[in-house]
Amino acid sequence: MDEEGQLIQPRDQSCWATLPDVCLRRIFWWLGDKDRSRAALVCRRWNQMMYSADLWRYRTITFSGRPSRVHASEFESALWYVKKFGSYLEHLEIKFLNPYNAVLTKKFQVTMQGLLLCLGKRNNRLKSLSIQHLELDRLVWRNSIRSLFLKSLSSFLKKMGQHLDYLNLKGARLTVEQGCHILNSLSYLRKESMVSGLNIEDYFSHHLAVYSSPQFNKTMATFRSLVSLTLSYNCISDELLENLCENNAGTLWTLNIKCHIRDPHGQVIWGMSWAKLARSATHLKVNFFFEQVMKYERLARILLQEIPVRSISLRNCSFRDPDWSMRPTLTDLLPTFRHTLQVGMS
Repeated sequence: MDEEGQLIQPRDQSCWATLPDVCLRRIFWWLGDKDRSRAALVCRRWNQMMYSADLWRYRTITFSGRPSRVHASEFESALWYVKKFGSYLEHLEIKFLNPYNAVLTKKFQVTMQGLLLCLGKRNNRLKSLSIQHLELDRLVWRNSIRSLFLKSLSSFLKKMGQHLDYLNLKGARLTVEQGCHILNSLSYLRKESMVSGLNIEDYFSHHLAVYSSPQFNKTMATFRSLVSLTLSYNCISDELLENLCENNAGTLWTLNIKCHIRDPHGQVIWGMSWAKLARSATHLKVNFFFEQVMKYERLARILLQEIPVRSISLRNCSFRDPDWSMRPTLTDLLPTFRHTLQVGMS
């Protein structure tokens, strides 16, 4: 206090008080949720900054799959965020890391049910949703838990499908019936989906020959504005290429295809089907990712000359046979694909 008994304000307080909104918003952007909440208590202006839409448009919610007191609050904090700031959300990524047992998958299912229900009521601006590597065919996912989760996800996509521009369900590992049911939710009441980016790599269980499923091809026919499509080779068929040619030729730019040794990949795809798609989708480029598929005979059956290939990646080149050599495969591939081939050894 001064001699007259009045409070002396700290000299630096005026600097914070006159800080431009753009600078203050940037400071809030770097803070975690708890620090933002504490900062919002400083004054009315900082409290208003706490509710700036720019701070909450992007969100990654991570759930640990291991029982721990440290991670016990993850489920509660996820619901807290959606209830408080879900209306601002535009890009949501959800991760569930290697669930340990059925207790945790049940807790995840209950949390996601509340989260998706709340988000469906409060949000009309969500553009992208990513839920990766759930591996729903594992034993820790009991049938009842899996069914309830898929029901919640389907209901959410039916409501939000008209807003979504990108959907990533990589590694869900579903049956054909389950997977098609979820994808069909995007075109609910509209007969077509306007999603431009779709990632369904390992979306179906590894052993399934999805390419022979009429149900899958019918589902993929509902997509009419795909710019980028990522999927496994066990989904590729002449019918799928025909669908892409008819419904997405004017928009399709990128096709990412993963082929794993465990996936069925012996189907015959006609070169004329690829040629027709390449003629129609003039900007199309195809990226191949092979995992443990190293023999030239198998690669040659897939890498047809009609395909507009941008890159080829050979990954996990480890074999138990000490006499096996990569040289013959590379010798045959390099003349044609020397500018696009990448080899990863492990």
